[in-house]
Amino acid sequence: MKKIVVALGGNALQKSGKPATAQAQLEVVRETSKHLVDLIEDGYEVVIAHGNGPQVGRIVIQNETANHVTPAMPFDVCGSMSQGMIGYHIQQAVGDELNKRNINTPVTTLVTQVVVDKEDQAFKNPTKPIGPFYSEEEAKKLKEEKGYDIVEDSGRGYRRVVASPMPERIVELKSVKTLVDAGHIVITVGGGGIPVIEKDNSLKGVAAVIDKDLASERLAEDLEVDTLMILTAVDKVSINFGKENQKDLDKITVKEAYKYIEEGHFAPGSMLPKVKAAIKFAESKPGRKALIASLSNAKEALKGENGTVIVN
Repeated sequence: MKKIVVALGGNALQKSGKPATAQAQLEVVRETSKHLVDLIEDGYEVVIAHGNGPQVGRIVIQNETANHVTPAMPFDVCGSMSQGMIGYHIQQAVGDELNKRNINTPVTTLVTQVVVDKEDQAFKNPTKPIGPFYSEEEAKKLKEEKGYDIVEDSGRGYRRVVASPMPERIVELKSVKTLVDAGHIVITVGGGGIPVIEKDNSLKGVAAVIDKDLASERLAEDLEVDTLMILTAVDKVSINFGKENQKDLDKITVKEAYKYIEEGHFAPGSMLPKVKAAIKFAESKPGRKALIASLSNAKEALKGENGTVIVN
């Protein structure tokens, strides 16, 4: 059985224009689970990672809005809440789909901490907006009382920003390996993992967001798989995206990918982190490849019939 790490994009959890309710998310995840179980049915041993951007943002909003009733939880705790919530939906939906197909495979969500470097330059330049918008007065008060980094956001108000440091080590990796070796479908490093720093031989949560594609890449390396699959909303990586001369890419080398990055073809908030994670994985060991494809064509991408392959 071939082991792969699958990183789910936001479209696998939430559809644009749909209400941001738990029920709406579960309905989307149930559709997503069909594509994941297709891979399992084809004989792949799947380890699942996912994002949490909208979900953790809403949890932060809920906390901030209700802070006059009950104390707001710190950001790392909100991240763990989103891991549990999303993991619950995925494991329920995948489990139900497996049962429908008479596949007897256990599904397990593991709340995961990921160590980051406290000296990471990202902490000196927080750029990731989270949570609600504030007035200038509210922003000033939060900065003074809680020490939040606050920036003005495109004329829409003020928002808290947090760092997005590089993932260095998955704390629960041994547990992930044990579950995978025991035949479980494991959902892990949700939202990039809960960012923690090591201090005095102990761990401490920090206010940050780890990119889920880079965390998935770290996981794929650590599990020594040959294929990292990053699923998103588009079928293939493109250059000149959205222009008349758009070109979809079937297969590119790491060298070509670097060239396209230098030429500015990939948007920082969408395709760029995916391509960077793919490059890092392809470079990590001879024979490894990364796939970037749409969720609906995941099965075809693994057969080489769709998606974009990145190799060294």
